[in-house]
Amino acid sequence: MQNGVSNNNFHSYHILPIDKDSDFNANATQLNLYNQSLIIKMTLSDKANLTAITWAHAVNSQQELSEALNSDINMIEADIVLGKLNNTGDDLPVMAHPPANSSDLSLTEFMLRILEHNEAHDEDAKGVKLDFKSIEVFEGSLNILSELIPLMTQPVWLNADIIRGPVNQTSTVPVDPERFFAGAAKFESAVLSIGWTTRWGANFTDGAYTEQQIDEMLLAIKNNNVTAKQHPITFPVRAGIAANSLEQLHALVAAVNETNESSLTIWSSAGDFVDVPKLRQLIFSFGFERVYLDVPADLADQLELERGETGSAASRLPSLLSFSVVSACLYLTSMWLNRIRL
Repeated sequence: MQNGVSNNNFHSYHILPIDKDSDFNANATQLNLYNQSLIIKMTLSDKANLTAITWAHAVNSQQELSEALNSDINMIEADIVLGKLNNTGDDLPVMAHPPANSSDLSLTEFMLRILEHNEAHDEDAKGVKLDFKSIEVFEGSLNILSELIPLMTQPVWLNADIIRGPVNQTSTVPVDPERFFAGAAKFESAVLSIGWTTRWGANFTDGAYTEQQIDEMLLAIKNNNVTAKQHPITFPVRAGIAANSLEQLHALVAAVNETNESSLTIWSSAGDFVDVPKLRQLIFSFGFERVYLDVPADLADQLELERGETGSAASRLPSLLSFSVVSACLYLTSMWLNRIRL
């Protein structure tokens, strides 16, 4: 990145035959798993444009899932609560956003439909972000996730707000970080999307992620041994608040990047106040290779990211493939290192 503008091309990836005499070096990671006849070799030649990845948000019903699967979006985000399927039966993990606690779509069917779609439409496969609204629903979903996540060929994000955040947020109970990390440790290929509860809207103009809230997140990561697992981590930050938090967020990502690959996912609710120039400054200060953008279309248009700070066009080609391979390589690297230790 030069002068705050990232180089928005892609990683290059090569599948090569195993060379038993090849050396491990800083420019390429070679993985030999279970005596397979192929290895994945990843050479970092450039950086992906993560802002180009597109999102479907709050996909919490059969109809919304059908629409998302039939669209050209890359990632499907959905919320999970403990509730009733079609208002009947025992409580189970269903797709809904509080205060709703009933849905026509269970977590199991949600995952199975995405798996079926991805198997039939490899060129249009979807990743998934699962937003767990309580520790109870997350723990109640672990058996489902254990069965289905290993079948997923696209990114799976496990999202939870684990720290109480801005601005004076007291109404939403954070997901217990110790229990969340304990459950998530089973899924080494998953991306951990860990954030703060927030209070923001059209009438809010002042507020930031404080140093104390950043420190609490770093302490939760450290105390729960997340660094040893080397999970990829993304921090979901609310656009209006993140725009006022440039220094704090850089300190967060710099600290985590010492052990784990990390990024920001900037999100916004419709109607939120956002200081657009300050948010642009934040995005360009990190570079497009560190920022996912999941915001309403009108805010995305105001950001004018296509032009970049120097007037040059930023690549908007889909980068989900790059992210999928990076996630897979991180997972395989972890397995390879575990074999080395044995």
